[in-house]
This record gives sequence, structure tokens and C-alpha cells, in this order.
Amino acid sequence: MKRWMTNTLIIIFAGIFLISGCYLIGYYVNAWKQQSAYEELAGIVEQARNEQTPDLPADGTPPDTGSFEDSSQSSQPTFLQVKNPKTGEMMDILAEYAPLYSINSDLAGWISIDGTVINYPVMHRPDELNYYLYRDFYKKYSNGGSLYIRETCDPHAPSDNVTIYGHNMKISKTMFHPLLSYTEKSFWQEHRYIRFDSLTEHHTYEIFAVFKTSANPGEGFPYHLFEYAKDEREFYEFVKTCKDLAFYDTGVTAAYGDKLITLSTCEYTLDNGRLVVVAKRIS
Repeated sequence: MKRWMTNTLIIIFAGIFLISGCYLIGYYVNAWKQQSAYEELAGIVEQARNEQTPDLPADGTPPDTGSFEDSSQSSQPTFLQVKNPKTGEMMDILAEYAPLYSINSDLAGWISIDGTVINYPVMHRPDELNYYLYRDFYKKYSNGGSLYIRETCDPHAPSDNVTIYGHNMKISKTMFHPLLSYTEKSFWQEHRYIRFDSLTEHHTYEIFAVFKTSANPGEGFPYHLFEYAKDEREFYEFVKTCKDLAFYDTGVTAAYGDKLITLSTCEYTLDNGRLVVVAKRIS
């Protein structure tokens, strides 16, 4: 009887181990495929940008593009006319994003942070809640989902604050996982700028606060609800709360009228925790 029980337990644990192993392998395969797909999209964007780059002088010396924060403004942007499938109207968008927009018109922009894997399209589907939470750029199921803008934000006008959500893919270290490194001031010092382009404009943002909070209803700071400032007081209250909660003082702040972006991902030291990075537009 005891031997039978022992053999049964061995079979059960072996089955659990096998299933767990298959799940882990499947996770890695899915993550690899997704990241590869996003790298292909990044390659399309980069190729389009290179085609717009002016030829080097005869001596091979690259043109002076200035500092990172204004490098995106160093040349006149090129636009292409594309048809908006939702309205049927023709619209001018930046040439590097036209090929991607023709594939998926939910594309709202592109975000990148130098020195990290963050180099992704940003989606926006205002009529469906969390549509891209578990869908990739091609609208197919994916554990990592896509980076996407909160439904009630306007990325085009834009809102005073645009909140962008992304998964913290701990195992593959992709999507918004690198944001967790911002808990260390030394990382912020080396990666303080975010490039976030809309479909029509290149923009650079400077991070001024990094904090964690709970997303449980009635707990923590509901940062995602701040979209449009009713007045200066509301704007400065938001900025002050962000800086009061911050892991460290960046010495950077925001002034009324600045346009902000808020990056949000899961954080596991708190119950239903969120790691939040807030930045202001500087160019």
C-alpha cells in the first residue's frame, strides 16, 4: 500500500514538473517571438529614419546634432499621406511610422529609452478597455501584450498627462521591465530622457519623478486619473504628489502648461503595486 502511494506521488510530482517545464518553455518561446516581432518593427522604423538622414559631407564628418534632448529636431521631418481607415480621410503622418500605421491604425506613436530594450510602438484604442493588455501589435494574443495609452487620454491633442501602460516581463526582461531600474538614482542619471513621438511630431521628455504605489481602489495615489488639469492648482498638486512619493529628488520639476507622460508597470513589493515614471516634454 505504501509503495503504491509512493509511486502515485512520484507520478503526480513528475507530471507537475513536466507541465511546469512545458509552461516555462512556452513562455520563453512566446516572449522570444514577441520581442523578435517588435525588433522587426523597430527595424522598419529605423530604416525609414535612415532614408531621411542627409548625406554626410565629403570628408565623412557627421553633422552636429546637438544634445540628445534636441537631436530629434535636428532635421526637417518628412511626412507621408495615409488614409485613416476609421474616418476615410487622408492624413499626414511622420514617414517613419507610415508603414506601421498602414498595418494597424491603432498606432499612436513610438517610445524609446536609450540603453534599454524599450523601443516599441505605442497603441491607443479608446473604445475598448485594456484591448492591448494581452494583444500584440498585430492584435494576436500575447502574454506581453503591447504598450498602450489609457483609453481616456488623448495622445494627439495631447492631454496634459498621457498615461502609458506596459507589462513588467520579469523573466524575459522586456516591455516595461527596465523601468524598475529607475528605483536607483544612478540609473536615472544615465537614462533621464525618454523619446516619445506621436504620429505627427518628434518629442523628448525628461523624467522628474519615479515612485511606487498601490493600484487597489481606495489605496495609493490614483496617478492615472490625472489627464486634464482644471487649473494651475490641480496641476501643481499632481506634480507635488509625484515628487513627494519619489524614491529620490531629481532636481527637476514641471511647470503649468508642460505636457507630461506617465509610464506605468507592475511592481511586486506592494499588493497590486505599480512602478510609475513621470516625465515632462522638453522638446
